[in-house]
Amino acid sequence: MATQRVLDFFATRRPSGPCLVVDLDVVADNFHAFEKALPDSKIYYAVKANPAPEILRMLAGLGSSFDTASVAEIEMALDAGATPDRISFGNTIKKERDIARAFELGIDLYAVDSVEEVEKVARAAPGARVFCRVLTDGEGAEWPLSRKFGCVPAMAVDVLRHANRLGLAAYGVSFHVGSQQTDLGAWDKALSDAKAVFSRLADEGILLKMVNMGGGFPTRYLKDVPTAQAYGQAIFQSLSKHFGNRLPETIIEPGRGMVGNAGTIKSEVVLISKKADNDNVRWVFLDIGKFGGLAETMDEAIRYPIVTERDGDEKAPCVLAGPTCDSADVMYEKTPYPLPLTLTIGDEVLIEGAGAYTTTYASVAFNGFEPLRSYVI
Repeated sequence: MATQRVLDFFATRRPSGPCLVVDLDVVADNFHAFEKALPDSKIYYAVKANPAPEILRMLAGLGSSFDTASVAEIEMALDAGATPDRISFGNTIKKERDIARAFELGIDLYAVDSVEEVEKVARAAPGARVFCRVLTDGEGAEWPLSRKFGCVPAMAVDVLRHANRLGLAAYGVSFHVGSQQTDLGAWDKALSDAKAVFSRLADEGILLKMVNMGGGFPTRYLKDVPTAQAYGQAIFQSLSKHFGNRLPETIIEPGRGMVGNAGTIKSEVVLISKKADNDNVRWVFLDIGKFGGLAETMDEAIRYPIVTERDGDEKAPCVLAGPTCDSADVMYEKTPYPLPLTLTIGDEVLIEGAGAYTTTYASVAFNGFEPLRSYVI
């Protein structure tokens, strides 16, 4: 999965320590694939997935909009060349002073999922457009996002009604089917719920305009995943089924699906050992772990493809762990990871599909290890 450009970078630059390299050509290809798959939907790249300035600048140049989670991310998108009308403040948990700052910067589109959040937006961003996030079950996702965000559809009606009452523009509904969602049908139930909210409010004279269909578009790790085109067809069919000929405006928020397969991490084997003489499972320790950028291995949710120069040799399962003095810094133990028996201390390994949710998850200096270095080519 690592492109030749990435492999050449590692071979010629020989960066020391663990690092991520992202190939911009792959990101551009992914953007165009989403454009082609859902031509009537606006693309709001989820900045949190990878906020590297080079990625944001390129996507802004291609016409992308941006889903942001904080004032800092809003400023990054603006610095990259996006205009305020191409930025949404998509976090449902915002300080009132941050809403005020975003409004000052020209941001007019805000996510909410409670009347309390609506009241903050009404005070700090009068007249702004709001969309309410509806809960989904996240079934079929490798990294579900249910419970913390969103409310049940009946409450979404109350939330948007309250927004309208306070002089905000009740603009639409959003949902997120869960990150790394591999079930093409996952959007159908969520779109059915969205339509129910539209209908209830239309009966009261409040006409919603937009459905934010969130992210969830996967990247390939160890298993094949459907193409962007396949997602586009399934989503369009569901939209037509629930909304008929009166399709709402739609937006999508790809993050992992935009940058995941564009990045590869180079790592080094620090130690290979056993816990007892009769132990038949090796422990392989890398110079990167959960605190160095591989946080999504929590609960072994995301299983990255790992490539070594010895992959032609016989493999056996091992426990894979990071270098820090924290017993939680183990990536794969419940389901051990098959690696070559000839693997040795000092060998380099490549962790593929690592372009999303790695650099920004890395700790600043836990155990004195520096944050994950990143190069964009």
